Formats: sequence, C-alpha cells, structure tokens
Amino acid sequence: MKLLILGAGGFIGSNLSSWLLKHRDWDIYGMDLNSGNLADCLGHPRFHFTQGNIIIDKKWVEEHIKKCDAVLPLVAIANPALYVQNPLAVFELDFEANLDIVRHCVTYKKRIIFPSTSEVYGMNPDSPYDEETSNLVVGPIKKERWIYSCSKQMLDRVIYAYGKRDGLPFTLFRPFNWFGPRLDNVWEEGKASRVVSQFLSNILHKRDIVLVGGGAQKRCFLYIDDAIDALVRIIENKNGNADGRIFNIGDPKSEASIAGLAEMMIDIVGVFPGFENIRSQVKITTAIGEEHYGAGYQDVQKRVPKIDNAIQYLGWKPTTGLQDALRQTIAYYLA
Repeated sequence: MKLLILGAGGFIGSNLSSWLLKHRDWDIYGMDLNSGNLADCLGHPRFHFTQGNIIIDKKWVEEHIKKCDAVLPLVAIANPALYVQNPLAVFELDFEANLDIVRHCVTYKKRIIFPSTSEVYGMNPDSPYDEETSNLVVGPIKKERWIYSCSKQMLDRVIYAYGKRDGLPFTLFRPFNWFGPRLDNVWEEGKASRVVSQFLSNILHKRDIVLVGGGAQKRCFLYIDDAIDALVRIIENKNGNADGRIFNIGDPKSEASIAGLAEMMIDIVGVFPGFENIRSQVKITTAIGEEHYGAGYQDVQKRVPKIDNAIQYLGWKPTTGLQDALRQTIAYYLA
C-alpha cells in the first residue's frame, strides 16, 4: 500500500508513521511544515517526506493523491484559543484547504480517511454520543469557538455526499481527547495547546494550572497507542468493514473532570525524581472561559463516546487506563 499522510509531522501523523514503518511494509508519503517529530522516520527507505504547506504546494498534493492508494489529511488548526482569536484562519485551513483534497480524491477515485472531531457533537446532551443518531448542536454565531466544529462537520457532510453521489470511498473517524508522546512541545512556553500538554507544561515549569470554567467539565481520554491501533484497523479495512462508516475513537471508561485531571497529573509527576515537592510549587486556579479565551468562547460540560461501531466493525477496544497513559506520557517528556 501507498499511504499519503498530510500533516505527517504532527501528533497523530508522526506516531502513525513510526508504527507503520515498524509493523507494515507500506510506503508512506508525508508532508508537513516541519519534521521535528519524525527523527525515527527520516532516512527510512519507505518513508518519503517533503517539507511543505498544503495551501501553497497544491501541485505536489494533487500528484501524490493521484499516486497513492489512500489519503489521510491530518492538517488542521485544533487549538481552542485560535478558534476565537483567528476564526477565519481555522475556516481557511480546516475547511477550504481540505475541501480541495476531498475533491482530488473524488477525481482520482482514492480512498479518504478523514479526521472529523468529537467537537461536531457540540452541546448535544446525549451521553454517550452516537455516530448514527446524535444531533450535532452548536452555539450562536457570535460564539466563534464553534467555527472549528462547523468546518469539520461540513466536510463530514460533503464527504458523505460525494460517497453517495460519486462512490467516493471514505471513512470518518472522531478522536476523543487523544494524548501521549509528541502531543505538543511542553518545554517551550506557548507551544502546548491541548489540556494534557498544557497542564504538563505548567507543572514542569512550576506555573499555575488554570481551570477554565472551573474544571468541572468532564472528558474521556485515550492514549495514542490505542488510537493508532484503531486507525491502522480503519486503514487496513478488512472485509470493507470501514467503508462509508463513522467511528468514535475514544475510551468511555477513561472519563475524568478537568480539575481531577490536574490533580492526577500533579500526583504522577511528583513520583519522578526531582519533582517530589511539586505539589507545593504548583497552584490550581480558576478562570471564566470568556475572560480567558475571549467573548467568543463557549464550552461543553460532558463528552462521552459510544464506541459500538469500532467494537463491531473494527474489532477494537481501548486497553490503556488513564493513570497508566499519563505515566507513560510524562515519562516520555521527562526522558
């Protein structure tokens, strides 16, 4: 198989590329703005990397869609602060640039494996969220936070429509708070944009942890190794079981409040040498969401995935508990 990964140097792309080079004989063609996460992939005879930008290097992207068997477009802005600060940049990259990729897949009849998001469910009160029946509910226009959700949702709908009209082979997958090694740069201030990496960066630098909205919000977390396992099963698509389907990929049993996550991470870091007194050095504070991110921010109190589709059609279940996953992630960064 020839697999095209756009955003190969990101959190998901780099972990997936590393795993595939070790366990499959596929050729991987990758593009990203940088290769910092790809040290163990560069130079491998089956890894073909180009440093570039999908908006600028459109000809390269089209040529490689044409030559590969499947396309995994992972390039997106996935940072809640930027949804509010620069919503048009989110729309232009997450929707417009990716729409070109979808249309090339239609033209060349290539399979697309598209990363949707748990955020498409928005403020739906369902628990858990069902890929087949849960409504997609977002806030008012002035809450710019939802432009990411809407951009992803619209592409879900476009891909589905191309599948029905033109026979586009596709699978949509929705990550629920994936985390692990290579998630973000926790050592450089301002580079950690997701909750686990933000909290870890604050702890390691002995800065206050800020619970936006008070920290009562609950999320279900999934370790990247389990996520990659699911993703590989989707790509392999045994018996065509992933064709035309949507998969929530998360762990409903690894639910924690954001405040509880902060406490858990401080405790785990405190076990590592040199951090025995970390609890006395890191304070936990709270902030109002609209004041922290801006007036366009809005949050969801609970987000739980129903994973019956992944169990039935992929034979997949998560295996790594939250405590173990946090320990392994923290150990990676401290190493």
